[in-house]
Amino acid sequence: MRWFTLKFSNSGIDWFTPALLLMILLGWLFPGPGLKSGTFSVKVIAGFGISVIFFLYGLRLSIRQLIKCAAHWRLHLVIQSVTFIIFPLLILVFRKFFIGGDYESLWVGVFFLAALPSTVSSAVVMVSLAGGNIPGAVFNATFSSIAGILITPLWMGLFIHGAGGGGMDIFPVFSRLAYQILLPLAAGVVLHPRLGDLAIRNKGFTRYFDQSVILAIVYSSFSNSFSSGVFEGFGLPVIAALMFALFALFALINWVIYLMTRKMGLSRGDLITALFCGSTKSLMHGSVMAKVLFSNLASAGLLLLPVLMYHAMQLAVTGLMSQRFAEKDR
Repeated sequence: MRWFTLKFSNSGIDWFTPALLLMILLGWLFPGPGLKSGTFSVKVIAGFGISVIFFLYGLRLSIRQLIKCAAHWRLHLVIQSVTFIIFPLLILVFRKFFIGGDYESLWVGVFFLAALPSTVSSAVVMVSLAGGNIPGAVFNATFSSIAGILITPLWMGLFIHGAGGGGMDIFPVFSRLAYQILLPLAAGVVLHPRLGDLAIRNKGFTRYFDQSVILAIVYSSFSNSFSSGVFEGFGLPVIAALMFALFALFALINWVIYLMTRKMGLSRGDLITALFCGSTKSLMHGSVMAKVLFSNLASAGLLLLPVLMYHAMQLAVTGLMSQRFAEKDR
């Protein structure tokens, strides 16, 4: 039993995934609190929470360590090109089949997933468990997180019009990103020499705080979407088809990464790092970006649905992958 519990926790599958499902259920059954406005409403608290998340992230960020890892450019090129170019382009190929159709918003949600940066903590943990290049994982996960603040809105600015009855003016979005995300992040980085060790020692607490803010965003988004009826017509067959498509996308991305690492002559450790950092997507950034980019759209919950589904799938699959890599090293 202890062995099973250890593997279960190492795979990243804990209380958080069931809690996400609970927030979706509450958004369906009791949407009222998620729709309210005011000083202490869920929406406002989540908005402040976003700024705190990136401030704490900046506190834990060491620019000196990032500079040390920057020389391994071939590994970085593979991961970042897959994350921000190949991933979105693979989804863009299918856009013509969804324009003006019933499932256009669902396609935009999948494209939003594809444009997100890679996950940070779980990717590094999985690389460590699998015996990969840990410094490379830390560098790429961190770089991806920072770059995604700018790259994801640029991608979404091209296709957000018509996805749920609203449009997105990219300049107000960047203005909001600047004061809600970039400024707190920069403040955290500046204070890292003084408070960085304290933040790192208490990263368990900050992780729970991050997850609590994400739960608030998910509840608010799905409350708005359910109350607006945007999920009508999306039955179990559609959800099952979406899950299959996301799994196929995950497998395809991993195959592309494998081919690229072989072509560039990277080591097995680099391959492991590229697989876990290049194929995963950050739920934290997805939730935060959805609140910033889709705040005026009733379909925010629907657009966030592929991110939530991919998050659950990637935790389960990468957990199994890390164990397989670890077993081969024994």
